[in-house]
Amino acid sequence: MEQSPQRKRLGKEMHKISEVGSHVTQGARGLRDSTFTRFPIIFSLLTTFGLVATLYGFEKVIDKIDILSDHPEILLVVGLATLAGTGTLYKKLS
Repeated sequence: MEQSPQRKRLGKEMHKISEVGSHVTQGARGLRDSTFTRFPIIFSLLTTFGLVATLYGFEKVIDKIDILSDHPEILLVVGLATLAGTGTLYKKLS
């Protein structure tokens, strides 16, 4: 069955949009990679800061929960159970 002229034109336009998106993605990837290779120390420090800030934030939240701050053994069991649970889930999803 023959496609209508509108459908053909729509297909061509969609292909053009796809090519533009691909071109923009390639350009952004090049910019991102070149920025990281030019400033590796800055990115490493920012990444380290983000990790430390997250862990410190978790520590402060745990300190506000009385049962966890008063009984570190409960915190240890909850942490180990969380690790075991996420490990099992990861294994099942793989």
